[in-house]
Amino acid sequence: MTPVTTFKGKNVALFGLGGSGLSTARALMAGGAHVHAWDDGEAGRLKAVAQGVPLEDLSRANWSRFSALVLTPGVPLTHPTPHWTVPLARAAGVEIIGDIELFCRERAAHTGGSPFVAITGTNGKSTTTALIAHILREAGRDVQLGGNIGVPILDLEPPAEDRIHVIECSSFQVDLTPSINPTVGVLINLTPDHIDRHGTMENYAAVKERLVAGAEVALIGVDDPYTHAIGARLAANGRDGQRVVPVSGARALDWGFYVEEGAVYLREQGSAPEEAEQLAVLKGARALRGAHNAQNAAFAAAAAWECGLEDEEIARGLLSYPGLPHRMEEVAKIERALFVNDSKATNADAAEKALASFTDIYWIIGGKAKEGGIEPLRPYFARIRKAYLIGHASDDFARTLEGALPYERCETLDVATAQAALDALDGDAQEPIVLLSPACASYDQFPNFEVRGDAFRSLVNGLPAILASRRGGRT
Repeated sequence: MTPVTTFKGKNVALFGLGGSGLSTARALMAGGAHVHAWDDGEAGRLKAVAQGVPLEDLSRANWSRFSALVLTPGVPLTHPTPHWTVPLARAAGVEIIGDIELFCRERAAHTGGSPFVAITGTNGKSTTTALIAHILREAGRDVQLGGNIGVPILDLEPPAEDRIHVIECSSFQVDLTPSINPTVGVLINLTPDHIDRHGTMENYAAVKERLVAGAEVALIGVDDPYTHAIGARLAANGRDGQRVVPVSGARALDWGFYVEEGAVYLREQGSAPEEAEQLAVLKGARALRGAHNAQNAAFAAAAAWECGLEDEEIARGLLSYPGLPHRMEEVAKIERALFVNDSKATNADAAEKALASFTDIYWIIGGKAKEGGIEPLRPYFARIRKAYLIGHASDDFARTLEGALPYERCETLDVATAQAALDALDGDAQEPIVLLSPACASYDQFPNFEVRGDAFRSLVNGLPAILASRRGGRT
């Protein structure tokens, strides 16, 4: 835990008692703050009581007592309308912050700026965050990994001069962190996302920009127009002493970090192309398949290099990275078929990454559909042998697939997994891929994508007996 001492003796309002909210309450209390916590849901309030967190109905509170409102990132700060606590805090002149802001203040107060790598972007930020932490750990560094991935930031060990915090930051978290100033800030890419919570794409991009605007070293992607523009603006008008470094996963650069022909390079500013330094070769890194992972690898190598690692350490870490659960996770190989859990692909854009990385795919798809459905994935249909539809989106997806590729309505994941396995092993592909990449949220049949992916993994582990039984019953 990181005790929050910067609010010692002060009254702090806290709204939102999920995982990060309870973590924040414990850290504030450990640092000596007087916490006044609330949640709109009774379940959250009961959890808080069980952990000794004091409750107060903030709708009836005297806000003039509070030094800050710590808001969970899951509730709206601005759009579509601010949460009811926000106007109460603003009317009383109370600052509104989040748990990452509390960490930043502890870091400034006690270490003056210990190593802190902060990562954001629309796609790939979880993989990049985990990959950076893995490379640093493999090199023997003391690493704390968390934030929007896994462990809430205040549940991690506190900042220290020889400890590197590697923190994934969502746009909601950045919006609540006005003083964010990482040692290395990473902005991978930007595509339209969470517009309901930020109002416009311009607002969303501006929030993301804050993370790198305050960084000592800003690693910024150049593979999409939004991040390219942010990098150019910071390079021209940024803070004195800040280094703004371009990163590409798709092409060689005049300078910066990039991937070309399956290797990660660093080209120093003003150097000739032949002087580019090869940091690592990606061949053999099975968990980093696909063009999107080339971008992730370029950023991870860049961040590790900026943290002082040698080329050999970076290369070793990239090759040994096991991958994230539920993101193109190789679950098992049964006979010739490879089973891949990509349950984290909850929209078409995310599913595209997996479809672009494999051929001879037996595709398990469906759930609660996102806007736009799977029509954007039509260019990848030639890679798919057959689709297996599950969940609420089955009717809509069937209309898209009709006449384009074979499909089967399976309704549930267990039926789809067994049928896809049987078809894959009875087909003529040398290495068929049974791919769960739903392009949908899970909420129609599962509480979240993790539970859906765990269910798929369990079903795959039970397949040998099912396949033997079904084959034995054939005539």
